[in-house]
Amino acid sequence: MSKNGRYIYMGYVRPDGSVGTRNYVAILPAVVCVNEVVEAIVANTTMTQGIIHHQGCCQTPPDLERTTECLIGIGKNPNVGAILIVSLGCEGVDTDRLEATLRATGKPVDRINVQELGGTSAAIQAGMDKAQALIREIAQIQRTEVDLSRFTMGIKCGASDTTSGIASNPVIGYVADKVVDAGGTVIFGETTEFIGAEHILQRRARTPQVAADIKRIVDQMENRAKAIGVDMRKGQPTPGNIKGGLTTIEEKSLGAIVKSGTKTIEGVIDYTEIPKGPGLWIKDSPGREIELMSGMAVGGAQVILFSTGRGAPQGFPVVPVIKICGNPITFERMSHDMDVNAGKITTGERTLQEVGEEVFEMLLRVASGEVTKGEAIKYNKSMDFYMLGPVI
Repeated sequence: MSKNGRYIYMGYVRPDGSVGTRNYVAILPAVVCVNEVVEAIVANTTMTQGIIHHQGCCQTPPDLERTTECLIGIGKNPNVGAILIVSLGCEGVDTDRLEATLRATGKPVDRINVQELGGTSAAIQAGMDKAQALIREIAQIQRTEVDLSRFTMGIKCGASDTTSGIASNPVIGYVADKVVDAGGTVIFGETTEFIGAEHILQRRARTPQVAADIKRIVDQMENRAKAIGVDMRKGQPTPGNIKGGLTTIEEKSLGAIVKSGTKTIEGVIDYTEIPKGPGLWIKDSPGREIELMSGMAVGGAQVILFSTGRGAPQGFPVVPVIKICGNPITFERMSHDMDVNAGKITTGERTLQEVGEEVFEMLLRVASGEVTKGEAIKYNKSMDFYMLGPVI
């Protein structure tokens, strides 16, 4: 909604000044070994979301540090009102730093240790009891009016086809421009899908250093593939994209970058970082949904706009995901998963601006509490963190 010429939404204001669009208790497993404990706690409590990842042990020190930072970022996400940390007791993640850093936000935080409690059944009961107390503590928080300048949006495309680049991606770009113009923040990533179009993004860089950083992360991503004998240029690594009519990574990239809109790129941030101010930011991240959306959540995104042509249905545990479909046939087939039919642009029934305004209005409603189709059917569990090294 708009008020006095400004866009507002109804959000949960946190002690650190950030604003949530949801009010969850996040159950954070410190290591993959306690995922089943977390799942049992979530299954028996309301207002909780489990962050089911597969990291935390038998990794190189840089990746253990990365996992710790990712868990901190998820706990800091404004959509999280309280945190329960579930530790096994012998993980590589720095659980003491994780707990101390999250407590410093002013949010309620608690912790259980499976080995100290005597096993999984005792830990599940203790976790349920602690989660219940956290739920009751944050349930009293009410939504209040907040200006869109205090909003961070993540963007993603997946299961793309030829309609993505001409309909659903441009719609997201339209909304991204509106959020930036309102003083908000937009994060886009998928470094893999800059390949072949990085020079176009460089033209929009705030400074020469930002332009150099864009080239740097593309080169690093390409070199990771080359290290195992794969040259991504002039090829297309995704079978679904090929079936959807996208022949090369360059062709895909030209459509993918359109979802970033037209605004100046303020800077490039690492996978575990948050934007350093308002405006449009690049997050160095892969293209796969589960790691990309996790990176957006770690970066503080309160809502994610997701463009698709062939139909990607998954959401994210603590961040609502609005699905915008550029293919009218897919939208009809998957109407219970797709939120907005941008395929009407493809058929000529509606203009880009008309669908862009529809998505923007939905964005404000979802930020204020309206549930997405994915949230309604609880298709929001898939996630994981992007690691750089091997399992050891």
